[in-house]
Order: sequence, then structure tokens, then C-alpha cells
Amino acid sequence: MRKRIRILLNYVVGPALFIWFSWSIYYKIQEQRDVQQSWQEIVKAVNSSNFWNLSFVVILMLANWGIEARKWQIQTANMEKLSFLAACKAIFAGQAMGFSTFNRIGEPAGRAIFLREGNRLRGVVLSFVGSMAQIITTFVMGAICLLYLRLNMLDSTHQIPGLSIFWLDSLIYIITVGVSLFSLAYFRMPGLIELLERIPIVTKYRFFVERLEVFSYSQLFRILGYSFLRFFVFLLQYYLMSSVFDISIFWLDVFALVGVLLLVLAIVPTITLAELGLRGQVSLILFGLFTSNSLGIIAMAASIWLINLLLPAILGTIFVLGVRIFKNKSTVE
Repeated sequence: MRKRIRILLNYVVGPALFIWFSWSIYYKIQEQRDVQQSWQEIVKAVNSSNFWNLSFVVILMLANWGIEARKWQIQTANMEKLSFLAACKAIFAGQAMGFSTFNRIGEPAGRAIFLREGNRLRGVVLSFVGSMAQIITTFVMGAICLLYLRLNMLDSTHQIPGLSIFWLDSLIYIITVGVSLFSLAYFRMPGLIELLERIPIVTKYRFFVERLEVFSYSQLFRILGYSFLRFFVFLLQYYLMSSVFDISIFWLDVFALVGVLLLVLAIVPTITLAELGLRGQVSLILFGLFTSNSLGIIAMAASIWLINLLLPAILGTIFVLGVRIFKNKSTVE
């Protein structure tokens, strides 16, 4: 009876997840007010001379998630060897589950379902190493972009609403101190885990965190390096989309504004990260300081949301169709 239940689960869970993810994605799209108008602008871009720029942005999306897949391979290397294709499937499945769950808490679980049975819970924990690296990257680059904005772009006629120079300087200082401490914790992770394991409640669940102790400095640097590479992919995507929608801002200024935008999205509670409305509002505040092309700004934000988040989530729903909860044949035959 137990074997039959396992066989049934193997062939039911994948389709069930596919239906859930598909419905969640459809519901999420219906919630976004600017999608229809932005989609019309994207269609116009496809039918114009900007087609190749738009195509390159899609290619960069694949490169972006390919880099993330490589990071996932490194994160799981001490526990389980994954092929690049398997890592890509896991990444896209994670996007689908993150897109479909409250506060995107399902993303690590979506990745972990492609691991072997005994490694899935530990895989969820390992995913936080990559998240820490991406947070460090976003805050380091965000602080640099804020400083550039402060020194080269803001003046008496260009001021961020509600943020004086004093508070901007204070924010840069706070972010610098915070990211320095966070980076120290990241590179001292093995020692930090050893200290935490002395706490009785942590010792009880040592099985889940013990793999965090075996990360080498080389692995941590490589994961962080790939995170920075992903960040520059984001910058290039935004620059290309700004040219597609005729947002006439100097390329280095675009990079600085995007860096600040990504920083804001990292600071704001993650429940809003996948929401097009927030991205559009923040983009309007920042880019609106230097251009009056509001429609182009909204279309740019929507395009990035559609290409970088929605499209990968749709691909992820397809990959979960092949998910098998019990992979060991001996347990289901």
C-alpha cells in the first residue's frame, strides 16, 4: 500500500503543482494594472527597429538565470552533483514557486524538489548562501550608485522627493556599515555556524545546517562573483530597454538609477518584489527626475518584470510537470 501511495504521489504532484502555478501566475497578471498598456508598447517595439534590442534583453534573461543555475551548482556541490540542465530546471521551478507563494518563500523549496530525497531540506538551507551573496551585491552596488547620484546627478532642480541630502548621506553611511557586517558574516559562515550549533535548539537540528560549515573561501568568492555578474546583466537589460522606449538618459546615469532602484526593491518588504506597481512607482520617481517620458518608464519597468520574472515563472511551471517526489526506483517498484 505504501509503495502504491508513493507511485501515485510521483505522478500527481507534478501536474498538481503545474495547475497551482499556472493559476497563480494568471491571477498575478490580472492584479497588475499597467500590464495591458505596457504590453501594447512592447508589441510596438517588436514591430519596430528596436526588435533586436528587445531580443537581446530576452537572451540576457536566459544568461541571467544561467548564471544563477551555476551558482546553484556551486551551492550544492558539497552535497550533490547537479548537471547544468538540472540546475536550470531547479532555478526556473524556484521562480515558479516563488512567484506563486506568499512573500516568495517558496523559491528555495522549488529549487530543492529537484534534489535527491534526503537532500531537499538541506537544499532549502543552502539556497540562503546564494541569497546572501546577492544581497551583498545589491547593497554594495546600491551604495556606490547612491554616492554617484549624490555627487553627479542631484542638484537644486533634481532632488529625490522626501529625501534630503542629509538623509541621503546618512543612508549611504548606514548601508556601508550594514553591508560590511553582513559580508563579514558571509565569509565567516563556517565559524558562525559552529558557534550557533552550541545553542541547544540549533544542535537539535544540526542536520539541516551542517552543510553550511563546509563552504570554502573559494566557493564563497565564486558565488559572490557570479552575483555581481548577474547584477551587471540587470544593468545592461535596463539600459537596452531604456533605449527601446526612448528614455534619453546618459548610459552611466541609467546604471546609477537602476542600481538605486534595485536597492529600494531589496529594502522594501519582499511581498512587493514581484509587484509591477511598486517597480513602476519607484522607476517613475527616479527616472522621472531626468525625463518626462512617463509612459516609457512604466513600459520599461513592465518589460523587465515580464521578461525577468513572469517568463521564467512560466518556464518553471512546465518543468515541474516532470517532478518525481520519490526518485529512488527501489522505493516505488
